[in-house]
Amino acid sequence: MRVPARSVCTAIRGDIVSGLFERGSRLTEGQLARRYGVSRVPVREALRTLQSEGFVVTRRHVGACVAEPTEQEAADLLEIRMLLEPLGAARAAQRRTEAHLKVLRGLVRLGRDRARRGQGEDLRPLGAWFHETLAQACGSPGLTALLTQLRHKIAWMYAVEQPARPLEAWAEYGAIVDAVARGDAERARRLTALHAERTTDAHRLRIPAAVRTSQHSVNTAGVRI
Repeated sequence: MRVPARSVCTAIRGDIVSGLFERGSRLTEGQLARRYGVSRVPVREALRTLQSEGFVVTRRHVGACVAEPTEQEAADLLEIRMLLEPLGAARAAQRRTEAHLKVLRGLVRLGRDRARRGQGEDLRPLGAWFHETLAQACGSPGLTALLTQLRHKIAWMYAVEQPARPLEAWAEYGAIVDAVARGDAERARRLTALHAERTTDAHRLRIPAAVRTSQHSVNTAGVRI
């Protein structure tokens, strides 16, 4: 059974975002195939996908390398976020399902509970899950893909400080969900734009990290390549 290129792509992207591979470092098919326990075929496909997403570039006489975005490119991402996230919320207000609402409301309850208990370590993954679900609720595969890619690239280029008043942040999420539930696209757009603007200052450009050498397999037991 062959490991899908999508799984390899997710693993490589995750290691780039986490800083495991330094910006500008070379990515060879053989190196990656050994690291993830797969053949070169899914690695080759994954690198093509990552190049289209902007995480990888191909250099003459060198091959595939981790991209080296400029500070201006990083700043552009936050401006794009200000445009796309409100659009996604507005579309979600028009196209969400009851299943989406159930998950969003559950996440808001969990977020508020963790914030009241001072369990800040749980808030970051809950926030990421909230934004992922809201993006899926927009009912547009293309827009969902853009929002997902945008979140990955922002996580790669920026460290985001936790809000000083997490309960207020989750109250904002709750207000967005209420607008989405009522089908109020304009209010959902406005509240999401305000939230995105308020949190922009919490983003700090990352200092590129050195390449680490730990092994990380995406293969599964018994799978043969």
